[in-house]
Amino acid sequence: MYVDEEIEQLALFIIILGGAFLLLPPVTRRRWWTKPWISKRNNKGNLVLVHDELANEDPKHFRNFLRMDKDTFEYLLKLIQPAIEKENTIMRECISARDRLTVTLRYLATGESYKSLMFSFRIGHSTISKFVPEVCTAIYNGLKAEYLKTPVTPAEWLSIAEEFQVKWNLPNVLGAIDGKHIMLQAPRSEGSTYFNYKGTHSIVLLALVDANYKFRYIDVGCNGRVSDGGVFARSTLSHSIKTNKLNFPAEQPLPGRTKPLPFVIVADAAFPLSYNILKPFPFRNMSEHQRIFNYRLSRARRVVENAFGILANRFRILLNTINLKPDKVETITLTCLALHNLLITKNISNYGIYNDNDIDRRYILRYGLSQQIGNRSTKDSLNNRLEFMEYVNGVGAVAWQNSLL
Repeated sequence: MYVDEEIEQLALFIIILGGAFLLLPPVTRRRWWTKPWISKRNNKGNLVLVHDELANEDPKHFRNFLRMDKDTFEYLLKLIQPAIEKENTIMRECISARDRLTVTLRYLATGESYKSLMFSFRIGHSTISKFVPEVCTAIYNGLKAEYLKTPVTPAEWLSIAEEFQVKWNLPNVLGAIDGKHIMLQAPRSEGSTYFNYKGTHSIVLLALVDANYKFRYIDVGCNGRVSDGGVFARSTLSHSIKTNKLNFPAEQPLPGRTKPLPFVIVADAAFPLSYNILKPFPFRNMSEHQRIFNYRLSRARRVVENAFGILANRFRILLNTINLKPDKVETITLTCLALHNLLITKNISNYGIYNDNDIDRRYILRYGLSQQIGNRSTKDSLNNRLEFMEYVNGVGAVAWQNSLL
């Protein structure tokens, strides 16, 4: 009696279990470990084109494809190879460090999507999405100590000031500062945190640039809602200037003048006028001398705008809206900055940087923001600006500056 009941219960359980299996979705079996057309990347595709053909037969297009010549590529590969190299397994062959670096550089150069790169290089887009941030981190970590150094001695700052005086006709200048918005696809959970005045979502790149378009100080990651002046106020650069941790040179007179003046950083109207920050006069009711000073100041300051333009056109990922998390966008931006300085240092003649000796003399500062509200300049800062104005209209005048008015 009891045996029959147990058999009936077991049969009922089997029927129920079988019905449950029927309700489960069918299991999709992968036909291949790797798609056949992807497994042919060592014989076909852009990886073969770049390293077997362009590198040996057409160096110009190799440089255009990866934004650097073969020697610089090999230098970079040797530097970061230990950090990005993987080992083969019994299951499959790994993607080499050379191929990882190639795909990453092409991604930075074009801003193509991962799926687009998949068809170009025969590497799965999910694989690309994993190793691109890893390679970017390795590039930044490998280059930052040598190529993203901020000067910390008076001699280093004086060298920059001499270049500004020779190339841009303005003495006592240690650099030009400005901010640039790096557009991103903000996470939904962040709301309007990254929403900026341009109507897009972004993080802010604050940069100090020398006379040769090299980035000397960078601050990346502040949300786009904050103004350039606000980013600067919160930055380590502002704190270091106030506490003299950067060891700026001692005051000295402008050439042909007698009043000692501090060494300054040139900026636009969004920044506060202070002891070491020089900004233009307000744009209303300017005198002729003030207009000339504003032009001469903007001529020196535009090196930072030029540097941003060169950076973004060389690494066009920065021209697009980057569909990644903010921390990864920050890593990509830092990588592009490090590569920019590397290329200037290694091979400036092929990087598209020239000293135009003021070819564009029509560039006069007739636009810009109104005087920054809430920044009360000290009397000494105002007097220092007047001294610079007297210099550019007197001893430091250039022959063509009056023709701009």
